[in-house]
Amino acid sequence: MRLTTKGRYAVTAMLDLAINAEHNPVSLADISERQDISLSYLEQLFAKLRRYELVTSVRGPGGGYQLARSMENIDIAEVIDAVNETVDATRCQGHAGCNSGDICLTHHLWQGLSQQIHDFLSGITLADLVNKREIRDVARRQNERQQTAYTLNSNKIETSFLE
Repeated sequence: MRLTTKGRYAVTAMLDLAINAEHNPVSLADISERQDISLSYLEQLFAKLRRYELVTSVRGPGGGYQLARSMENIDIAEVIDAVNETVDATRCQGHAGCNSGDICLTHHLWQGLSQQIHDFLSGITLADLVNKREIRDVARRQNERQQTAYTLNSNKIETSFLE
């Protein structure tokens, strides 16, 4: 059993958004750069997150995405559900047909585990994660690294323009 890339990336992107969208919308390009997630993949994920009304888009210069609700009111299970991801411990994706079309001996055990994981993730909000010192430290380092890269690129452009 494992959470696929789609679910992990969706949670990571939403957490990045929650941390960085305090005052202004955040562009997917900035999330892509900080989290090393393909921009086109983020566009697909955010289309689903928008349909699920977890984010809103802001058009125009300075546009990007914002949380549709406060981070205290968005739990991790919602994010995973929004991108059509399941945390499923069964071999049959919960359909009870893994044993030649019949339910297997351990189906209810694994289905119960899947429900426990979903319940666990339902009890964790974006705010819970944002408020963890360890997560804020990682976000600070990512933002510093992004700012350093931006400054280096700006200096290269300025130098080549002057030559």
